[in-house]
Amino acid sequence: MNSIDLRSDTVTWPTSAMRRAMAEAQVGDDVYGDDPTVNELERLAAEMTGKEAALFVPSGTFGNQLSLFTWCPRGTEVILGEQCHIIQHEAGAASVIAGVQTRPIFAPDGILPPEAIEERIRGNDIHFPPTSLVCLENAHSSGRVIPLSYMKEVSDLAHRHGLPVHLDGARLFNAAAALGVDAAEIAATVDSVMFCLSKGLCAPVGSMLAGPHDFVERARRKRKIMGGGMRQAGVLAAAGLIALKDMTRRLAEDHKNARYLAGQLGTVPGLEVDTAALDINMVFFRLPDGSDGDALAAHLKAHKILINPPELGLCRFVTHYWIDKSAIDKVAALMREFFSRE
Repeated sequence: MNSIDLRSDTVTWPTSAMRRAMAEAQVGDDVYGDDPTVNELERLAAEMTGKEAALFVPSGTFGNQLSLFTWCPRGTEVILGEQCHIIQHEAGAASVIAGVQTRPIFAPDGILPPEAIEERIRGNDIHFPPTSLVCLENAHSSGRVIPLSYMKEVSDLAHRHGLPVHLDGARLFNAAAALGVDAAEIAATVDSVMFCLSKGLCAPVGSMLAGPHDFVERARRKRKIMGGGMRQAGVLAAAGLIALKDMTRRLAEDHKNARYLAGQLGTVPGLEVDTAALDINMVFFRLPDGSDGDALAAHLKAHKILINPPELGLCRFVTHYWIDKSAIDKVAALMREFFSRE
């Protein structure tokens, strides 16, 4: 890359192997179901998550909202974490697309207390919107990975009440790498799962939604309603195949680099690095009191290093395929330079 980009793992460029595969991809019309590369990607995604079927969609937000649209009758209610991506970063789409109400639980690390979930499951009262779905997120956007035992506990609780569970697994394979398990073991605890090909796996576009065959077929129709029929999408799916076959195997390297980055940032005077949130490829830290986050971002940008300004004093740096130790050393040196002048 021409710059060191720590804003997210969504900024990754496709690899040279992906670009070649995209140029040479066999294609058809996916809306008719005859794009062979998309079909292969969907079969592989289903296999790797242990689900009956999978569907190629344009983005993670699209996949999550399609799941709600497919599972939930209009006017019902979804239980999920207050800090989860569906609530915080999907533009209120649940009310617009699925026509559902969200009932969030305070869960900054992605752990929704089971007793709080059970308290919020609505009874049969005409004054209440019926509960239709429980959503979890793993890996969580806080940088934490959620234990399988907890996910199974929540799933068992939901199923006792006749409710399906959807997993926002945007970084599913990061969670799998951190837990030392196959992605299918995580996905086995839920009824449907969305994961991204363009977060950390270097594919330029796309996410997958996997679940039971009848669910995916209903989702395929609703994908069309949402404008997600992408025609000759094999050009994109070709990169997705490399993402799943090859790039999922190297995510532990990004996690290792994140821990190295945390150690280097720990040498910057005044920074408070959250060493408890280093499960995956994210590093969270707080700036010293009175620091100018926008000035820090401008300082780094002048040296072709891109970051997001802090939110309420909290910064997040994300490692990925294009960030190596030499890039981390450069970032840390410039951070030390900046704070030595303040």
